[in-house]
Amino acid sequence: MFSHIMVGADDLAASKKFYDAILGTLGAPAGVQDDKGRVFWITPTGIFSISVPIDGKPASRGNGSTVGFAASSPEVADAWHAAGVANGGTTCEDPPGVRQGGMGDLYLAYLRDPAGNKLCALHRMAA
Repeated sequence: MFSHIMVGADDLAASKKFYDAILGTLGAPAGVQDDKGRVFWITPTGIFSISVPIDGKPASRGNGSTVGFAASSPEVADAWHAAGVANGGTTCEDPPGVRQGGMGDLYLAYLRDPAGNKLCALHRMAA
């Protein structure tokens, strides 16, 4: 469905360190910076990227927005969360764990990146 997702970041170095750590736990290679300063993590299933906003204003998070990343197991989601906290992210929502709902049991871990963007690692539990 999606080709790419880009979020704003004012401190690209801090954000690249954070995303290299969390996306590395999901098997993504280190981000590549282009000549405009944007950083891209390219995988077979899509592209995630960060950029200083092109309008020159500070980056801002979207209230109510969450970027979700697929985790292959609860252990990978936990590693993703730990890597994020160790590299400038902050925990938000409830602690990582199983949530029950209409879409079945999901293992979720939530973070805010250094710019305040809300992220989630999601693993769909076996029925």
